[in-house]
Amino acid sequence: MSLKLGVPSKGRLMEKTFSWFEKRGITLSRSESEREYAGKVDGIDGVSLVLMSAGEIPRDLASGRIHLGVTGTDLVQEKLPRWEQQVEEVSPLGFGQADLIIATPACWVDVDTLDDLDAVAAAFRKTHGHRLRIATKYHRLVREFLSDAGVSDFTLVDSQGATEGTVMNETAEAIADITSTGETLRANHLKILSDGLILKSQATLWRSRISKYSAAEKQVLTDLLDRLG
Repeated sequence: MSLKLGVPSKGRLMEKTFSWFEKRGITLSRSESEREYAGKVDGIDGVSLVLMSAGEIPRDLASGRIHLGVTGTDLVQEKLPRWEQQVEEVSPLGFGQADLIIATPACWVDVDTLDDLDAVAAAFRKTHGHRLRIATKYHRLVREFLSDAGVSDFTLVDSQGATEGTVMNETAEAIADITSTGETLRANHLKILSDGLILKSQATLWRSRISKYSAAEKQVLTDLLDRLG
């Protein structure tokens, strides 16, 4: 048996994760076939590498299929209700930073806060006979945030593609999405509400609280965490 480490399987997240571990004397590498979601770990014994999509990692941590995993704060908190009971943050990795925010059309000059959004949503429902639509991929986090802020008369619509384009395409009146620079929002004539920050996210190493650990695996975990500082 070995400690299973789940890492994003492609792109900058994978490359930066590999680099983060390498700086700490542990080399991660994927198999020669790009289609194989497997790799190897050099520099420490008893750890095996599993490559998967960043979106799968929270659930695999919560089910105990992997012991450790690298994925975003946003994905853990969106996909895992009561996430603190299922996973533990080991270390933020210092990359993949992005904010989950609420944004409205830039032309809504009188809308700057969540209270303004609530007023607009109430007026929208009276005028149009249906709730104001907010496009997002983060239904649980957004619903909790808006409900806690007292915003009502909204409905969340799922955005499968580019969320920023839904307002221009008239499939939503506002959005809740991840942004790092805000450039795409501005290009789509959207603005972030002044109190519309839902969550600050970054790539993070997590430990499963659900996984079973043999005595040997517990020792490997201790050794690994010591190495990672």
